[in-house]
Amino acid sequence: MTRIATLTRPATGADRSQSTRHRQVGFALAALGLLAALVTLIANVVAAGQIGDGDPGAAATTLAWSFGVTTAAFGTIKLAIGVVLIGILVHLWRRVERVKAALPHLKEPAAPSVVTGPTTTPYGVATAGKTVPDPLPIHRMARRLWAPMLAMGYMAVIAGVVVSLVWASDPADVAASAWTQGLQFLGEGLLLAGISFLLGTILAALREGGGEVQASLGITVKTLRMPVTAKVFVALMALGVMVAMAQFVLYLVVATGVDNPAAWFAWLGPVRELGLGLILAGIVMALVTIGNVLSFQFHRIREIVLTGN
Repeated sequence: MTRIATLTRPATGADRSQSTRHRQVGFALAALGLLAALVTLIANVVAAGQIGDGDPGAAATTLAWSFGVTTAAFGTIKLAIGVVLIGILVHLWRRVERVKAALPHLKEPAAPSVVTGPTTTPYGVATAGKTVPDPLPIHRMARRLWAPMLAMGYMAVIAGVVVSLVWASDPADVAASAWTQGLQFLGEGLLLAGISFLLGTILAALREGGGEVQASLGITVKTLRMPVTAKVFVALMALGVMVAMAQFVLYLVVATGVDNPAAWFAWLGPVRELGLGLILAGIVMALVTIGNVLSFQFHRIREIVLTGN
């Protein structure tokens, strides 16, 4: 946990002007993923020509390996998103340290007072207290799991690429087809879960960092309660991950041998996409929550500057 935390929060006293290179690495990974997607687009155009020339066997081989590479391309771009989000977390904590250093010079409270209990703000109900609030269970989980999810997800996607080469050697191999699709979409789901946990870690950092800024001034620490959008985000993400795992298990069932595997493939395709759609919908809710929390914190900083408390 400590080692993972050092990836997102610089040590106290670290050089805040030093470039983190997260953006450059993210751009490079995104470009690599886009290039792979373009390669598979060309390959599929060639496969279409092979079908037109009466060579469906060659087309099936091309479509098998290009399926694996296409999904890996999407996974690489998702990994790029994760790297950029890590960079955002690093810069967020740098801003927290700068605000903690700057705010005391803006307004010296005549007689700072601390109130406790619930309080109403334009952005929802907040809790007022004397100290930095403890992280919520989902925040602790997010900080622990974002890195393993990204790592396992990308490994599953790459494993799917390897299996897709086996599938390409025999396009009629139902087991190889099932393993490829199950592995790759499990990987895609885990990658999106990793991105979701990074967004949860950003929310945790905003909550904790905002509390640290207020506590450093000796004033009331106001923290938004978990909004409905955050609860919906957690529910959608959890449901989406469960669907991604379930589709993997069902593809394994197909790989072991079932009657009419084509029928299984027909409905498993939409199921795996549903899982990804649920996680993506959860990410939308997370972004809405981040926007609301940022608005609350700007409101709180303005309040401190104007009143000193």
